[in-house]
Amino acid sequence: MNISVVIPLLNEEESLQELYDWIAKVMQSNHFIYEVIFIDDGSNDSSWKIIKELSEKNTEVKGIRFQRNYGKSQALDAGFNMAKGDVVITMDADLQDSPDEIPELYKMIQEDNFDLVSGWKKKRFDNVVTKNIPSKLFNWAARKTSGLELNDFNCGLKAYKNEVVKTVKVSGEMHRYIPVLAKNEGFNEIGEKVVQHQARKYGVTKFGMDRFINGFLDLITISFLSKFGKRPMHFFGLWGTLMFIFGFFSAFYIGAMKLYRVANHIKTILVTNNPWFYIALTSMILGTLLFLAGFLGELITKNNTHQKHYRIKEQLNL
Repeated sequence: MNISVVIPLLNEEESLQELYDWIAKVMQSNHFIYEVIFIDDGSNDSSWKIIKELSEKNTEVKGIRFQRNYGKSQALDAGFNMAKGDVVITMDADLQDSPDEIPELYKMIQEDNFDLVSGWKKKRFDNVVTKNIPSKLFNWAARKTSGLELNDFNCGLKAYKNEVVKTVKVSGEMHRYIPVLAKNEGFNEIGEKVVQHQARKYGVTKFGMDRFINGFLDLITISFLSKFGKRPMHFFGLWGTLMFIFGFFSAFYIGAMKLYRVANHIKTILVTNNPWFYIALTSMILGTLLFLAGFLGELITKNNTHQKHYRIKEQLNL
């Protein structure tokens, strides 16, 4: 199979038929063998009913329905697990991503040998204050943190080699950082393509300030995981050891000064009245706890099995 199109969605009943017709037209005109996988992330409108009707009329349409709303990352992970195409294309269901970009994205993966190609919505039709400016800030921070020179991490229109989506595990809110996750797994041929962005035709945006804030928190998480995710002892163990050594030598100094004053008949104060005693004690306790955290992190990492954090309620044509 040439292409798998993976489309996560939430309450997009108005756009699904038009989106599928557009994808089918592009695929057929380019003679692609394809499948379209819709992942209904707990919609409470008629989205699943429409997907069901599409799957009954078109065998290339596949459907996954979640028990409830789990999030875009979980929806993408479910779609990636089911995808069979040599090239996997992801796009949003709101018609803001153009299926006309698919042939060129496919060419960049198959002929130009990119592992991943990320779309760049250079000209956007979103609200400048609530989305464009936060998006620019977010992308700047993501570039500085990850080392990947991409202009639009959050663009839903991306293309992947099949082996990339089968290797990368997406959870939480990490869908924005799939290029970073792919890079961490050794897929270094990551490209970017300017893609057409269209104004939203139906429904309302799912973007809010909570997603903006969560995006930066996830950025910190992915930065830490990329450096220490497979070796937590290198972080916790190092800081734990340094803090314990600091506390130990501080305590040793307090004890030595106490003995010196006693030996030389110099007036002394109780050790517990010396603030350095508590600093030393706290440092040794924190150092021990950090070291144990690193040790436990190593055990968890070594025994981790990637569990799914979502529940599928129903599947179609899969």
